[in-house]
Amino acid sequence: MFNKILIANRGEIAVRIIRAARDLGVKTVAVYSDADRRSLHVAMADEAYPIGPPAPGESYLVIEKIIDVIKRSGAEAVHPGYGFLSENNSFAETCEKEGIVFIGPTSEAIRLMGDKITARRIAQEAKVLLVHGSEGAVSDVEAEVIAKRIGYPIMVKASAGGGGKGMRLVRKEEDFKGSLRMARSEARSAFGDDSVYIEKFVERPRHVEIQVIGDSYGNILHLFERECSVQRRHQKVIEEAPSPAIGDDTRRKMGEVAVRVAKAVSYRSAGTIEFILDQNGNFYFLEMNTRIQVEHPVTEMITGFDIVKWMIRIAAGEKLPFRQDDLSIKGHALECRVYAEDPEKNFLPSPGKLEYLRTPSGPGVRDDSSIYNGYEVTPFYDPMLSKLIVWGGTRQEAIKRMRTALCEYIVLGVKTNIGFLRRIMENEEFVRGEIDTSFIERHPELLPPSLGEISPALIAAALAMRNSTKEVETSKQAPASNWKLLSRKLAVSRNPLI
Repeated sequence: MFNKILIANRGEIAVRIIRAARDLGVKTVAVYSDADRRSLHVAMADEAYPIGPPAPGESYLVIEKIIDVIKRSGAEAVHPGYGFLSENNSFAETCEKEGIVFIGPTSEAIRLMGDKITARRIAQEAKVLLVHGSEGAVSDVEAEVIAKRIGYPIMVKASAGGGGKGMRLVRKEEDFKGSLRMARSEARSAFGDDSVYIEKFVERPRHVEIQVIGDSYGNILHLFERECSVQRRHQKVIEEAPSPAIGDDTRRKMGEVAVRVAKAVSYRSAGTIEFILDQNGNFYFLEMNTRIQVEHPVTEMITGFDIVKWMIRIAAGEKLPFRQDDLSIKGHALECRVYAEDPEKNFLPSPGKLEYLRTPSGPGVRDDSSIYNGYEVTPFYDPMLSKLIVWGGTRQEAIKRMRTALCEYIVLGVKTNIGFLRRIMENEEFVRGEIDTSFIERHPELLPPSLGEISPALIAAALAMRNSTKEVETSKQAPASNWKLLSRKLAVSRNPLI
């Protein structure tokens, strides 16, 4: 096992990796930008080194700076987390050349599966069904011809894409050129590569992915599926495991296909094979993510398998001691991504200081975050505050537990999407499992605050008044104080603040 590893990331995933390393008795090294000087991962790590200005392009994305800190700190390995350099094959290759262990797949696997067109070819050679589309990157003229041939609606997708960037849904031919131009521009800005390919759009698809894990000895297992269909602008909002849409037979087939794709590139470490599931239950290869996923906790909750810890163990040369038959699904897990954003203003980020924070807890509740009272949400990074995960014996139990947990979650100082998430949990179609990637678009009533929902200002006033009652004795002439009135309003809202 390693003595010391560096985490080339920030926020909740850096904290998650530090905790896994501690369980293994491994020391940790953090890196931080000027904006993250007071971040939790910096305080928790055994060592921490500054790497530059807030902008990622001047800090977290600069390979030379990360490598320099690895050498200065004496770390033997580096965990990239997700985002930033996690799927950068040049970073993984540099680590390999410098004798630094990259806690993830080989640079070759990242290169092959990181290019969506190459990944499609590999999947096709592994006899995996693909959504009909172009064979590779296309010019503007070729794209238009292929779009007409396969028929609208179609998707324009960045070859080097991910996270919903460089992706456009085109329903009508007259919108094609403008959408293609925007997709190329976004892809060039996000990935430095404006190449795109064309794919037939599957109406009301479900997004289902399979978690895989492989060691350096050719053993590759799958840890079952996650449903990630509740999305906004192609970005996941709520994830769950297992999927309510598939049975044991489809689960087995998807798992076998995912392992086959992973074996085609001799995959090592944790990775995810993503599929589109149509309304008839047919599934098609979408892409492979060669890193830990944001939503990995739901898989951990239903399998008891610590994915991050095993990434470190595999990188240290350990062999997977399990067989596929040793793994099973227990219960149901849900994850909500809690963001500092304003649903009433088209989900614009809401930077600011967290004046008050109370996170949920209790049986079957897990909150992965790096925030605390007084934490400053800056405009430089993704505004995700935490990942709230719950487990229940059944899907219905998990939904009820998530409702309660979201009611207990209080954040003051910034706008959040917590109320939005609560409304999704109460939506009848969601409760029945009738979801697809257009679920949020089909339910505009989820966006405005519901009647009776408590505003953060009301909560803040209630908390301030409660604190004041500890210091000043309430007058006998005012038995029905403002605090009591507020308490009744809070009780009516079913928000367990008291």
